[in-house]
Amino acid sequence: MVQATAQPSNTAIDLESLVSDVVAQAMKAGASDAEAVAREGDEFSVNVRMGEVETLKESGSRGLGLRAFLGKRSGSASTSDLTPDGIRQLVEGALALAKVTEEDPFSGLPDAGEFGSASGDLHLYFDDVYSLDGAERIEWARRAEAAAMAPDPRITNSDGGSFDAATGRKAFANSRGFVGSYRTSYAGVSAAPLAMDANGKMQRDGWWSSARRLKLLESPEAVGAEAARRTLRRLGARRVPTQRVPTVFAPETARTFVGSVFEAASGDAIWRTASFLAGKLGETIGAANLTIVDDNTMLLPSGVGGFGSSPFDDEGLPSLRTVVVERGKLRNYLLNTYTARKLGMKSTHNAARGLAGAPGIGCGNLYLEPGNLTPEEIIGDVSAGLYVTGLMGFGTNLVTGDYSRGATGLWIENGQLTHAVEEVTIAGNLAEMLRNVTAIGNDLVFRGSVASPTIRVDGMTIAGT
Repeated sequence: MVQATAQPSNTAIDLESLVSDVVAQAMKAGASDAEAVAREGDEFSVNVRMGEVETLKESGSRGLGLRAFLGKRSGSASTSDLTPDGIRQLVEGALALAKVTEEDPFSGLPDAGEFGSASGDLHLYFDDVYSLDGAERIEWARRAEAAAMAPDPRITNSDGGSFDAATGRKAFANSRGFVGSYRTSYAGVSAAPLAMDANGKMQRDGWWSSARRLKLLESPEAVGAEAARRTLRRLGARRVPTQRVPTVFAPETARTFVGSVFEAASGDAIWRTASFLAGKLGETIGAANLTIVDDNTMLLPSGVGGFGSSPFDDEGLPSLRTVVVERGKLRNYLLNTYTARKLGMKSTHNAARGLAGAPGIGCGNLYLEPGNLTPEEIIGDVSAGLYVTGLMGFGTNLVTGDYSRGATGLWIENGQLTHAVEEVTIAGNLAEMLRNVTAIGNDLVFRGSVASPTIRVDGMTIAGT
């Protein structure tokens, strides 16, 4: 399948002027306050399967959103029609919706003195993500797949190799004097081979590399080799008896644990009392070795901005570093202006939004601070347990903290990884899991905006045979 959209987003347009003009039009039309956001981007994606191009997509997009206020009433609308008539309809639509909504005493823009951008260059954009021509990008995908299938004759099939590149630009303005914009870039390469054991049973795994600039990507050959290694170690997977044992989460699964903490500490869940962390600010909720940080201004060791870095949030407030959990104590909830007002607190500058609607809450670079142990040392200290390399489903109840997810991984016996495990469920309670983190690895690597090193959690139940 080949998809193409002939809408190049890199044609000259001043997004800052666009959003400023839209805000001015809304104010002229009667709004008491207004904010506008514009986004544009382009994307290339190719997936190669068994050496042949399976999907190829090049697309560009551009959109504009407006939120208009009439006192404590608000309405929002969005459009991809940036003609004068399209913008007029956008303004009219947002104001029409504002007139029919209920008043909300907590709504409204932040105070004028709060706006701004993080200082310094966050290094979010590099044009080398498009330095390869189309044929070379396809070849990268082929190379990743070929490297994934080469190491072992038991690898007989493939879900493909892929290469992706994208750039984007975003601008934001409001009626209280803020206007700003920034650009971002991304590139990625991945492979997902399939292997067959002696009994004809198939196993699949994969690996990927992602970066803000092309030269920081791992080579297609390295990505493919790692994908092959991970797939081959899954051969012979079987269930294990139900038991209560230590669980070691690999970084790619431990990051979901950190993500669950973010959801539980989000202001939306807190003010609704729909989180087990509601009312726990300042209390000890985790092990003394546990520190979780949300840093929207982070520069990675390579010198480029983190995947969640930005100069300002989606309300125009300067990005911050917020310690969520510090040595086991809950230090901060993550808030936008609305939830902060609901709770009688200050925003942590975590507003996130699409083109339409009121801002929600998003994380920046959310991570669990690394410890001093190597993954091998953590595994070596487990007499019997599960090393979790894959998770399925969404099984966290934020209200109660109950946690239950399907899992795959490797069985640990006397400190050694022995055989692959599948068709089991791991269960516990997130509040107890936070307290039972008994070891943290030194292997923190950011492959996305949420990251964690290897962690060991004691007391979880493995439900199998």
